[in-house]
Amino acid sequence: MAFQINNKTNFYISEIENLLQDLYSFSQDRFGFKKPTSLELRSDPANKSPLGKTAHYDPSSMKIVIYVDGRHPKDIMRSFAHELVHHTQNEKGMFDNPINSTEEGYAQKNPHLRKMEQ
Repeated sequence: MAFQINNKTNFYISEIENLLQDLYSFSQDRFGFKKPTSLELRSDPANKSPLGKTAHYDPSSMKIVIYVDGRHPKDIMRSFAHELVHHTQNEKGMFDNPINSTEEGYAQKNPHLRKMEQ
C-alpha cells in the first residue's frame, strides 16, 4: 500500500522514493499497523548542529516529519524506520496519555516517552 510523501525541500527524492515505499510496506506487514501515516520531508536552515533535529512523529495527525538537510539517504531511511515504530506504538494506544509539552528536550524529560524510546 502506497503512502503519501510530501517533499517540502529541494532534496532529490526520486533515488529513495521506492525505498521509502518498500520500507513502509515491510513495516506495515511486520508491525501490523492498519492506519496510514504520511511523511513530510522538511528543510530547516537553522538546524545545522550535528546534534540537530532529525525527525519526529505527531500522534494526533499520524504524520512523520524528517529533516533532510545534510543527511545521507541511509540516515533518512533510518529515521523513517524509527518513526514508523512510534506510529505502531500510537496505534496500540501507547500515546493515549496526552503530552502537555513539546518544548526542546520534552521526550528526554518524560519517563513514559523515555521508556517508549527504549
